[in-house]
Amino acid sequence: MTIAADLVTEVADALWESERLGVAIPPVRDALGTSTDVDVAYAIQQINTDRKVAAGRRISGRKIGVTSKSVQEQIGVDQPDFGTLFADTEYGDGIEVPASRLIQPRAEAEVALVLGRDLDNAPHGFAEIVRAVEFALPSIEVVDSRIADWHISIVDTVADNASCGLYVVGSRPVRLHDFDIRGITMSMTINGAELSTGNGAACLGNPLHAARWLADVLCARGIPLRAGDVLMTGALGPMKPIVVGDEVVARFGDLGTVTTRLVAS
Repeated sequence: MTIAADLVTEVADALWESERLGVAIPPVRDALGTSTDVDVAYAIQQINTDRKVAAGRRISGRKIGVTSKSVQEQIGVDQPDFGTLFADTEYGDGIEVPASRLIQPRAEAEVALVLGRDLDNAPHGFAEIVRAVEFALPSIEVVDSRIADWHISIVDTVADNASCGLYVVGSRPVRLHDFDIRGITMSMTINGAELSTGNGAACLGNPLHAARWLADVLCARGIPLRAGDVLMTGALGPMKPIVVGDEVVARFGDLGTVTTRLVAS
């Protein structure tokens, strides 16, 4: 099915306004004629990424979405995707995040990787990914959807920048040789209650596999990863909705702990 360029722009406009106004919209797949063309969805995503860059926002890295089976089952998506991170959506450990920047937030715990080398020569070897990672950080992604009630397909979430919201990273960098990234266990609590658990293997078998997938996909699209980029590699367990006042703590054993709270602006 061929999608007209003006319809692609129209859908990008709708998502742009949804984010600007903080009001969710119906699934965009309906406007696209129930298209399942993921390339069309990425074209929509890129339009709004370019708009944000043109407005002066700085890209800080990329996120990989729907990498764990538990999240795939939660939202009915059966493949990973990627979105773009911006520096103004990055928060440090212990910093409160404003609810005004979100519509229907959910929290998930994941391993963040920070690159020390470019990854611009696909296909990448596994050891090449290991060598490129400068350090890892514990992280919480506060995902969000501009699609009402999180009623999304792969097309909806890709067009919506992989349901990006905000992200929080720990302050103690850890080298890969200082912890077991595949075997690391995760426990996420909200207001002290453990609501999500998992381990590194839940993320495409290993968060480094997710990073390798991303590096190759981005090279194919002409936007390779660069030294300094933050990679949010994907949830290690189910994501959970949060409301104003909720404190989220994610513990990752030897990788450390990261904390945030959702607050009214």
